[in-house]
Amino acid sequence: MSDNDVVSGTFRALVEGADRKFARVRDVPAYGRVHNQHYFHKVFKAYMRLWKYQQENRAKLVEAGLNRWEIGEIASRIGQLYFGQYMRTSEARFLAEAYVFYEAILSRRYFEGGSKSLGKKDLGVRFKELRFYARFLLVSLILNRTVMVQLLAERFKALVDDSRANYRETNFKEWRLVVQEIVRFMKVDTAFMNVRPLRYSAMFDSHPSSLPYVARFHAKRVLKFQDALLTSYHRNEAKFAELTLDTYRMLQCLEWEPSGSFYQKRPVESKENGSFIEHSGASAASGVIDMNLAAEMTDPSLPPNPRKAVIYRPSVTHLIAVMATICEELPVDSVMLLYLSASGTAGRSNVNQLYNSGGSQKSSKNKVPLPDQNTSRPESCNGKAESSGYYDKYLWFGPRGNGGENNLYPGDIIPFTRRPLFLIVDSDNSHAFKVLHGAERGETAALLLSPLRPAFKNPADVDLAQNGSQFTFFLTAPLSAFCQLVGLSSSDTETDVYKGAESILSDAFCKWEVILCTSTNMNLVWAQVIPDPFLRRLILRFIFCRAVLVLFCPPEDSEQYLPVCLPFLPNSVSPDSEVVQSTVLRLAKHLRVDDCFNFDNT
Repeated sequence: MSDNDVVSGTFRALVEGADRKFARVRDVPAYGRVHNQHYFHKVFKAYMRLWKYQQENRAKLVEAGLNRWEIGEIASRIGQLYFGQYMRTSEARFLAEAYVFYEAILSRRYFEGGSKSLGKKDLGVRFKELRFYARFLLVSLILNRTVMVQLLAERFKALVDDSRANYRETNFKEWRLVVQEIVRFMKVDTAFMNVRPLRYSAMFDSHPSSLPYVARFHAKRVLKFQDALLTSYHRNEAKFAELTLDTYRMLQCLEWEPSGSFYQKRPVESKENGSFIEHSGASAASGVIDMNLAAEMTDPSLPPNPRKAVIYRPSVTHLIAVMATICEELPVDSVMLLYLSASGTAGRSNVNQLYNSGGSQKSSKNKVPLPDQNTSRPESCNGKAESSGYYDKYLWFGPRGNGGENNLYPGDIIPFTRRPLFLIVDSDNSHAFKVLHGAERGETAALLLSPLRPAFKNPADVDLAQNGSQFTFFLTAPLSAFCQLVGLSSSDTETDVYKGAESILSDAFCKWEVILCTSTNMNLVWAQVIPDPFLRRLILRFIFCRAVLVLFCPPEDSEQYLPVCLPFLPNSVSPDSEVVQSTVLRLAKHLRVDDCFNFDNT
C-alpha cells in the first residue's frame, strides 16, 4: 500500500469519525444549559484534527483524488459547529469563528473549483454549495457585514438561477424562496444605512455624565440579566432562515457591539470577474485560516452577552417548555427576559392587515389610522371586560386554524412569575397581559406592553409585514422608528442632520438615566433591573416611545395607540413631564416634523 493510500485511508477515517460526532450534537436544542458540554469539545477537537491533517497532507490527498469541495465541506461543518455554539451561548467569539471559516470557503472557492472538475456539477455538491451560501448569509446578517451580505446574496441568486438552468429535472422552488427571503430582509435592513448599530455600543449608549449616578445607584436587591427567550409569529413576516425581523432586532439589541477595528467594517472589494479580495490575510494556497481575523472581530474587554434562546415559530406547548427550562435553570437573583411578538387574532396575515382596512382614515390633525378594532375579532377576544380573566384573550402562535392549542394566554405565563420576569409583548392584544400585574406567584413581573395599533403619518406607505412591528422597532432603533412614524427615510435625511438627532436623543437618555437613578419613589421591580445596561436601555427607549406616541396621537383615541408599563415608572419620566416632552419637541423641530405632533395640547 502506497503512502498516498495510507494518508487517504486515515483521512476518510477521520472524516467518518468527525461526522458521527457531529450528528450527535447537531440537533441539541439551542436553549438551556447543555450538561454534556464536554461532548461539544470532542466534536470540535475531531474536526480541528481533521482540518489540520488535510492541511499537512494536502498534496498526497489531492493525488489520491481529494476534491476541493470536500475541503470546503469540512470547513463548512466547522462553521456550522461554531454558529450552533453561538446560538446556544450567545458568545461573540463563536460567531466570529464561524465567519472566519465561511469567508475562507468563499475566498478559496472550495465548492466552485471542486464542482468544475466534475464537468457538469454534481447535484449533491451543488446542494452543499447552496447550503453554504445560506449559512454564510445568516452569519453575515447577524454580524452586520452589510457589504458581504450584498455580495453573498448576488452570488446566491446567480447560483440558484444556474441550478434551475442546469438541473431542469430537479425542483429548486425552496431555494428560490430563500433568495426571495434574503432580498426582502435586506430591503428592510438597509432602509436606514446611516444609522448606528443595534447592539449596545459604548460609543453611543454609555453616557459619561450619568455613569457616576448609575454606579452609585443602590437598590435593596439587584438582579442579573443573563437569559432571554425571543420569539415572534406572524404570517408573511420578513425573515431569513429561522430568524424573523423582530427577533433579529431584539437579538442584536441584547448584545455588546465590539469597540475595536471590527466596528469599522473592513471592506470586501469586488473584482470585475465576480471574485473578491479578502482582507483576512489568509493564503488560498496554504489552506491556513487566519485566526487573527476572529480576534479582531471580538472585544475581550466586554462582558459576556446574555444567553438568548431564539425560537422560530414554536407551538405553544414548545414555547412553554422552553420557558420552563430557562426558569428552572435561572441562577439565583437573576431575571429572565421574555419577548413575544405575535398577532392576537388567529389567521391574520400579519398585524398590519388589522389596520389596512382603515389605512385611509386619518384624524384631521395627526393622520392616524382609526379602524374599528372589534369588527374582525373572534368572539373569544371580546370578553365582557378587558381583564375579566386570564384566558379570554391570547397571542396566536398556530400555523393554521383557530384551535386553543395555538393560543398563548396571559394565564399561561403566571407559573413562570415564581422567578423574576421582564416581559415584553408586542401584539394587537398586548394589553390583555395587564392582568398579570398583581397575579404573580412569587415575583412581581416587569411588563412592557405595546400599543394595540401602530400609528403612522402615512399609514398607506408602511407595510408592517415588510418593516416589522413598530413597538419592537422603537425598543431596538428608536430614532429610525421615529423617522418611520413621521414618514422620513434615510434618503430624506442628511447625515449631519441625522447625527444631530442622535445627539439629541443621547442627551435625553443621559438625563433620564440620572432622573431614574436619583428617584426616591421608583418601584423595586424597576430599581432592581436599572443597573443592567441592556434592561436600562430598553426602559429608556420605552419612555421615549410612549412620549412620542402620546404627542403624536389624538387624545380621544390615544389609549389604543399607547404602550403600557406595569408597575408604573416614576412620574418624573412620564409623557407629561417637561424633561421628556421637551426632548420630543426638540427632536421634532430638528427634523422639521413638529407639525406632526400635538404640542399645543400639552
